[in-house]
Amino acid sequence: MRELQVIPPKTKRISLLLALIALLLLIFSWQYISQKSYLPVDPQDKSQIQVRIPENSNAGDVARILKNNDLIRHERTFVKYCARENLDSRLKAGVYNLSRSQSLQEIGIQIAEGKGMSNAFTIPEGFTLQQIGELLIEKELVSAQDWQDALLDEYDYDFLPACGSKVRLEGFLFPDTYSAAEKTSAHEIIDHMLANFNRHWDKECIELARQRQMSVGEVVIVASLIEKEAQFPSERARIAGVIYNRLKIGMPLQIDATVLYSLGQHKEWVSNKDLQVNSPYNTYRNTGLPPGAIACPGLASIKAALNPETHGYYYYVAKGDGSHYFSKTFAEHEKARQKYQR
Repeated sequence: MRELQVIPPKTKRISLLLALIALLLLIFSWQYISQKSYLPVDPQDKSQIQVRIPENSNAGDVARILKNNDLIRHERTFVKYCARENLDSRLKAGVYNLSRSQSLQEIGIQIAEGKGMSNAFTIPEGFTLQQIGELLIEKELVSAQDWQDALLDEYDYDFLPACGSKVRLEGFLFPDTYSAAEKTSAHEIIDHMLANFNRHWDKECIELARQRQMSVGEVVIVASLIEKEAQFPSERARIAGVIYNRLKIGMPLQIDATVLYSLGQHKEWVSNKDLQVNSPYNTYRNTGLPPGAIACPGLASIKAALNPETHGYYYYVAKGDGSHYFSKTFAEHEKARQKYQR
């Protein structure tokens, strides 16, 4: 018969005490981590980050947007906070200026109260610097002179060409919805757009550009051509393939949109006289890529420039409904042109 081992009362008390201490430490640690989740990401960083909250966004959607912009520490904490304070159904769509120096509670209350920026404006994909300036001037957000001066300012982004030309910013003012507070300068508006481009030009884009042995500027130029040519999203990668096929054999790109950019105006049809315009952007007279972008492309066109469709097409013609007919030979192209461009 085994002898029962009797644990002295003192040892029991010590074990219970240690277990209690461990439990208290666990509770305090959890509380510390929980409280830390509410703290600002960086109390010293007061720079403004523009965030757009789409319509019908719930707390989870907003939390993902905030986390992606590094404005909160944990998505789950934001969702729990909104649920506890009954903010979930009160979160309002809009464009907000937020900073990493704000606490989670401050950000949640600001969005729930709809304290966004009233001067919201949208830059459509494919707009040129001229069109962007005209839009901002029309909305009385900037003056014509301030816009022209801001185009010549310096901006600290590695992807930009050297300073000295207004058109160096063409293609890099990212199309999106923005907002501007009173007295926001043209320089600050441009900087917001450049910062937005910088966020979208992520590691994946950098790696794909490296694989294609292209600079960010070259990718943006190709993307701008795609943006002006493709009206159907499904055709973006195919048009990109045509561009690269022509570049590979030294064939002029012959893109009408580059001629219109050279002329500085929009026309429904490009005449034979227009095709003779003496400009480095005229891809009928010059081979290779134009010296710069001809518009500000959206992310889809940038992705198409980095992921072109592989095929044997060298030509395409507009069919009149926004789509194109693609051809591999000039003879096939001529037949398509006669059919669709009567």
